[in-house]
Amino acid sequence: MSIEYAILGFLSWRPLTGYDLKKLFADSEFFYWSGNSNQIYRALVKLHGEELVSREIERQNNYPDRKVYTITGEGRAALRAWIGSTPELPELRHAFLVQLAWADLLPPEELDALLKTYEDRARAQLLICQEQERRGEIDPARTPREAYLWRMMAENWIGFYQHELAWVRTLRDGLVAFENGEREA
Repeated sequence: MSIEYAILGFLSWRPLTGYDLKKLFADSEFFYWSGNSNQIYRALVKLHGEELVSREIERQNNYPDRKVYTITGEGRAALRAWIGSTPELPELRHAFLVQLAWADLLPPEELDALLKTYEDRARAQLLICQEQERRGEIDPARTPREAYLWRMMAENWIGFYQHELAWVRTLRDGLVAFENGEREA
């Protein structure tokens, strides 16, 4: 997915500044973006150059001017075309599984501490997702169908972290059984 389409999507919701967009990306589990804020600003410049967004400069006393971006008709058409294109499967890059591949080098207590840390972090992310879903902070909900789609997106992330917690618990229990001679490879 290109960050430009996520930006066009947010701008289809309402006009926003680059700072507003940066905050939306940072505060959302749904719209994770591994890049930095410079990529957001570069994308806005590109979208503006392609006339997919317009830009209005708001003068402010004692503060830098604000650049407020609004999606154009051409931007809506580009967003609509992308939405209707063939969906991409998620890029599954589970860094912890790569780390875990060589975890047999650790003594049992260090391995368990590593797994507990992962479990704690997954539990914290689950709570964040559940709270974001409860608050509906990043949910335009312009129509009942859109509200349903966003609720299902939240459930997808919640389900992911619930699965991770169940998996790591099973893994930890299995390792205890392995160490106690109750389980074979």
